[in-house]
Amino acid sequence: MDLRIFTEPQQGADYETLLAVARATEELGFDAFFRSDHYLSMGSGDGLPGPTDAWITLAGLARETKRIRLGTLMTAGTFRLPGVLAIQVAQVDRMSGGRVELGLGAGWFEEEHKAYGIPFPKERFGRLEEQLAIVTGLWETEVGKTFSHHGEYYRLTDSPALPKPAQSRVPVLIGGHGASRTPRLAARYADEFNIPFASAEDSERQFGRVRAAAEAAGRAADDLVYSNALVVCVGKSDAEVARRAAAIGREVDELKANGLAGSPAEVVDKIGRYEAIGSSRVYLQVLDLEDLDHLELISARVQSQLG
Repeated sequence: MDLRIFTEPQQGADYETLLAVARATEELGFDAFFRSDHYLSMGSGDGLPGPTDAWITLAGLARETKRIRLGTLMTAGTFRLPGVLAIQVAQVDRMSGGRVELGLGAGWFEEEHKAYGIPFPKERFGRLEEQLAIVTGLWETEVGKTFSHHGEYYRLTDSPALPKPAQSRVPVLIGGHGASRTPRLAARYADEFNIPFASAEDSERQFGRVRAAAEAAGRAADDLVYSNALVVCVGKSDAEVARRAAAIGREVDELKANGLAGSPAEVVDKIGRYEAIGSSRVYLQVLDLEDLDHLELISARVQSQLG
């Protein structure tokens, strides 16, 4: 079971804070540092000092880390034109020496689009499908040849399809709860399918849909990695768990029901339930980015037991 650190910087974090978390992620033996792609805080927090851009952040971290994978859950398709996104991700992949992964979604948070003047089209899923075709198509085009796409939403004509990523294939993550279109899209384009904030039972049901869609598309279901994203709140004692829950404005019972919370043993046991239904990777949503002791505890007492 791979454990990855997943951050939500729109809730309030500058680059230096994210760098400290990324360095701790690397030093403590976690597999990857991922971040959300949002420009507006959610809930009651003020979001100070303000948002950071996902791919600018990852470009910086690409030069200041050496081992960990770097990526997004999920890049909002509404924020960037697909041709520009392909260039950005390829460049960051080269800057990192081939450690980047792209999670790409349709975009959903209308308020942040209003706040920063970003168009929020009604039909986003169709756009996402074309974006995936364009981004992967640009990367897969042989050097010296050109790429064209004439779709409903985007038109590219005789693109040189440069630059190329350092990796022969940048892993693409697709996720969500949709029962039909999402599994079909994952079967066609994804290297990994991620379901966020879902129970083991709901995850198993959705993984089954994706596996069936992959097989229907003529692809082996096991070609994909299946993963979860879950909020994490671990403590050596009940008091420590309660303190960490209070710091992120959550209740312990709710976190235990909907995430990975409690003692290290409780969290290891719950991760085991996800592993049993086919998940091989968990993105630990860390909401208090100042609490690096939390990461140390997870590394020493949870990760060490998972093998």
